[in-house]
Amino acid sequence: MSMPRSLWEYRGFILATVKREFQSNVNNSILGLCWIVINPLVMVFVYTVVFSHVMRAKLPHTESDFAYSIYICSGIFAWNMFSLIIVKAQRMFVDNANMIKKIKFPRICLSAITLMNAIINFIIVFSLFTLFLVATKNFPGLLYLNIFPLIGILIIMAIGIGVIAGVLNVFFKDTEKIIEIILQFWFWLTPIIYPISIIPNELRFVIELNPLTSIIQGLQSIFVKKILPDLSTFLLPIIFSILCCICGISLYRRFAGELVDEL
Repeated sequence: MSMPRSLWEYRGFILATVKREFQSNVNNSILGLCWIVINPLVMVFVYTVVFSHVMRAKLPHTESDFAYSIYICSGIFAWNMFSLIIVKAQRMFVDNANMIKKIKFPRICLSAITLMNAIINFIIVFSLFTLFLVATKNFPGLLYLNIFPLIGILIIMAIGIGVIAGVLNVFFKDTEKIIEIILQFWFWLTPIIYPISIIPNELRFVIELNPLTSIIQGLQSIFVKKILPDLSTFLLPIIFSILCCICGISLYRRFAGELVDEL
């Protein structure tokens, strides 16, 4: 059975699991849905307070008092979804070991459940960000529609890496620690809280080789500068995303039969 067909035939199981996990997260906490928003907002607040006076002058072609806050939000909210997918996906087989052993279903459904949960969180947070843009008269108009292809590339890249990490985590318990370290370095090598223009020329190529750089910069161009990013810069992240998915699918198919035994 092909993966798309498996996902379609088990769509009821996937949707029911997503609904149950979402309700569980909301019902078992005092603040419920607020926690989805509180964590990224606290991060944005801290970075804005600490860096706003330093960085605002370094954002070219911006006049809005909210420019740096918007710059931070557009990058951090996208990064949070990206990292959340990877972190959750790397544990999807380990955390669901009992269900995998007791219930017969395509294991790839777990990646769809992980992805949908992350997307729901992103939609909630980004909807509030959009309302903020409208309220402060910084909404980019029709340019807003261009964020969806960028978010799509980000999702494909994250789920590809997540599946790879998820399979490896079953066999190598150090995978989580390695991924945690990689994500920490990756965050700071991505121009999320700083513009790439402040990086010395001799080191800038390192940031430019980062496949996330052009995606984050594209979002920042749309929301801060209100201009369409250079489409040619997305070739690297598109290729990288496709390769990650191919590697993830290949790795899953190679070891799918051994996952249950190892768990």
